Amino acid sequence: MAAAFRDLELGEGNIGLGLAALGRPGYINLGHGGDFAGHTDVESMQERAHDVLDAAYDAGVRYFDAARSYGRAEEFLATWLALRGLGPDEVTVGSKWGYRYTAGWRIDAKVHEVKDLSLPHLEHQYEESREWLGTELRLYQIHSATLDSGVLDDPAVMEELSRLRANGLLVGFTVTGPQQRETIERALQVGEFDTVQATWNLMERSAQPALEAAHRQGLGVIIKEAVANGRLTPRGDTPLLTEVARELDTTEDAVALSAASHQPWVDVALSGASTVEMLRSNLTAREFTLDSEVLDRLDALREDPGTYWETRSDLSWN
Repeated sequence: MAAAFRDLELGEGNIGLGLAALGRPGYINLGHGGDFAGHTDVESMQERAHDVLDAAYDAGVRYFDAARSYGRAEEFLATWLALRGLGPDEVTVGSKWGYRYTAGWRIDAKVHEVKDLSLPHLEHQYEESREWLGTELRLYQIHSATLDSGVLDDPAVMEELSRLRANGLLVGFTVTGPQQRETIERALQVGEFDTVQATWNLMERSAQPALEAAHRQGLGVIIKEAVANGRLTPRGDTPLLTEVARELDTTEDAVALSAASHQPWVDVALSGASTVEMLRSNLTAREFTLDSEVLDRLDALREDPGTYWETRSDLSWN
């Protein structure tokens, strides 16, 4: 059996780096296209990814999160690990299976990824992930498990994940959508998971009770989309957040990440930075905690889960 997730090397200040915006030219983060200024050829994007990875590692980040559907994210991460000479005792690498990247490196693709949570797809994508990441891969996650997908109740998939787990690989799941809480609760009933990754931010907190329960049961808790795909950054239209950030002499994204990363039930909150400057701004979240008065004020940013996820689904790629 593998070591518990929280016993691995996770770095300083509960902040990791997710590669969703670094591994492909198109993504739904606000302003993503402008971050690359047209330099979206593979060589340029690999160089950018390596620069951000270097800055993250040099700043104490040790958890790195990729996925098969993040374009060339696993490839970029693997080449960077080789260049830095880093192994599984020095960093913790997680990836995901379940979506296939279909955009063909095009920003204007009609379909950027296709979901398939079947056993054959798990087996195929696991081999692909292992080909790039080898023994550095410590955590393998179901990408966007939902109740209606049926993956948590698929005996063939669960048996294969149990086999991988018995051989020392940590196994987790990520969730998405307005039923995150119910999906996590079902996964906790199923058991056999080491981590859960969910969206939690100042706008969408509905999964919190289930995440707290997962933490109590010993699962590692990873937070994604802490800045709501850019809505909780200077690029978003959130006057209250801007007001609080100015009062604290920091940035909107740092406030949002601080709120997530300092929750007592969180092991890692992911930065989704696509530039070194964005990463450095994100990492200032480690330097302060929000007091109860500020958190009470920011409670006004909460949205109904249905409204939040509808807004997210309307975000444009780039």
